[in-house]
Amino acid sequence: MSSTLRKVGIPIVILVSAIVIFGALVMLKPAPEKKEVITKSFLVDAVPITTENVEFLVYAQGAVTPTQQTMLSTQVGGRVINISEKFNEGGFFKKGDVLVALERDDYQTDLLLAEAELARAQASLDEEIARSKVAEREWSSINSGTPPELGLRKPQLAREKANLKAAMANIDRAKRNLSRTNITAPYDGLVKSRMVDIGQFAPMGTQIGEVFATDVAQVRLPLTDNDVAFIGDLRTEQPMVSLSAEIAGKRHFWQGQLVRDEAVLDDARRVIYGVVEIEDPYNLNIAKHPSSLKFGRFVSAAISGLEANNVVKLPRFVMRLDGTVLTVTNDNTIQINTVDVMRADEDFVYISGGLPLDQQVVMSAISTPYEGMPVRFTDDKPSEPVNTETEQGDEVSL
Repeated sequence: MSSTLRKVGIPIVILVSAIVIFGALVMLKPAPEKKEVITKSFLVDAVPITTENVEFLVYAQGAVTPTQQTMLSTQVGGRVINISEKFNEGGFFKKGDVLVALERDDYQTDLLLAEAELARAQASLDEEIARSKVAEREWSSINSGTPPELGLRKPQLAREKANLKAAMANIDRAKRNLSRTNITAPYDGLVKSRMVDIGQFAPMGTQIGEVFATDVAQVRLPLTDNDVAFIGDLRTEQPMVSLSAEIAGKRHFWQGQLVRDEAVLDDARRVIYGVVEIEDPYNLNIAKHPSSLKFGRFVSAAISGLEANNVVKLPRFVMRLDGTVLTVTNDNTIQINTVDVMRADEDFVYISGGLPLDQQVVMSAISTPYEGMPVRFTDDKPSEPVNTETEQGDEVSL
């Protein structure tokens, strides 16, 4: 009996002792420390709002072309006997230079024949005038009345005068044809292509080459309705245009002037073309440009547009997709502003209204901003605690 009681009692005593010890440990456990949880305001980068006077620029691109290009052709037929050294691809010439000469012998002969015909016509006229005077004297000696026109040989006199005019016209035509054997340059320019050689027979109307005028070049720039709105009326003002192109790794610039638009929308692209003119593009007269601007080169253009006063100019990324701009109030909270956009390009947005000038524009990205959202700046001191909780320690378990 005592052995059984001992076997049962000892475990019970141990279990009770363990419970008492555990209870004592729980009673002696120190209270958990209170920790302050600090929620900091969102960190943003912001700049003050400033206004400025802006001259808008309109950007476009186009190719350089001549204002005049001519396909030269022969007005008379003949064998090519001489070609100017200037009349080669890329050659420059002056107005009036003889580019191609045709054989002249036949046309000189035609001129001599015309001159002989003129001399005969003049002699016939002089003879008829003399006969008319003789007839008039004879009539006066016989009759006292008015002589008839046929009696005074007036019809014959009129015929000889007509023959003289025809002979003079033939001389003029012969002189023109003779001069046309020399094909001259119609303006200062360069040779685009040549299509004849010495010894070749060129009938009348044969194309001998294409030439470009070099006094003025032009660039056709496609402009949208929005671009035209910021350029102004070209009938009263012709804005300056800065043209540029990268050549051999270096950016070159030229100055031109937007002189007109073509007044009709392009059917395919639905744009209107503006025409920029550049004087002396090849620097042939005065070195007006840093380098020559060759026909066919593709250039970028910046057109000086209208001016606007008191405009806020901001980077394009500042404007959100819904057309609003975030600012920071004097209380360091977010304000969402719907703004009036005057113009936007690839880099900047120009705002004419809707921004409080006493606030700052948020330059950093905020994923989900809301009105009144607290923020802080990079150079601010740490914020005061805005929310405090007590964290309880975990219970000890065995």
